[in-house]
Amino acid sequence: MSQYQQPTPAESPLAFSTKKVAIVASRFNPEYTDALVNHCTEELLKLAPEISIETVRVPGSFEIPMGIQALAKSETEFDCFVALGVILKGSTAHDMHVGSAVGHALMDLALEHNTPVINEVLHVHDLDQARERCMGEKLNRGVEAARTAYEMINLFAVLK
Repeated sequence: MSQYQQPTPAESPLAFSTKKVAIVASRFNPEYTDALVNHCTEELLKLAPEISIETVRVPGSFEIPMGIQALAKSETEFDCFVALGVILKGSTAHDMHVGSAVGHALMDLALEHNTPVINEVLHVHDLDQARERCMGEKLNRGVEAARTAYEMINLFAVLK
């Protein structure tokens, strides 16, 4: 398990009242994706209480890149996108194809729009892994997504 040292709000040089994050999340596997959205939103608001968060729900993980693309081309300028979804391993290779396509599309979007896209579209083997990563206290990917978004917004404010 990787270790992550979270930046503290005191380390942040930004006025987050002007920053906007879009969370694009799958509606598929709602017990788990809802938990990811809730944990991500709560953690973002802990790190930057004044940040603006827009949440958009799409049918499944495969549609997340299209949702982000539409938002990136909208009139609203977002400082970061967060992709949240859960792909469960099945008896065929379909899950691998979907996961790979989504991951590549999200990276392409980040590079095309020069905007961070945080990929927490999880590919899990079973419901226990989904529960651990979406609802757990130790390894919560929603919390990690928020922390990564926070750090990348800070980084891009310095780099741009």
